Amino acid sequence: MKKFIIEREIPGAGNMTAEELQAISKTSNSVISVLGKPYKWVESYVTNDKIYCIHEAESEDVIREHSSCASIPVNNIAEVKVVISPETAE
Repeated sequence: MKKFIIEREIPGAGNMTAEELQAISKTSNSVISVLGKPYKWVESYVTNDKIYCIHEAESEDVIREHSSCASIPVNNIAEVKVVISPETAE
């Protein structure tokens, strides 16, 4: 599977309650369980007005299908080509 970074513009995301974030997470997990395609939600980062998600899937189309079924917005999807870290310098 390929790894993707998904940018979701959600005004006020940084002010969402634990319950609201839990509800979004449950919806995402529910859709993944019935999607019928290889798919993994790795993690997400919540900022003031956006949520950045790391997902693994076969294609961008599958990412869009998941988001559509979950009614979660998608503003940009970028495929991760290489992961680097401080250890890359060694």
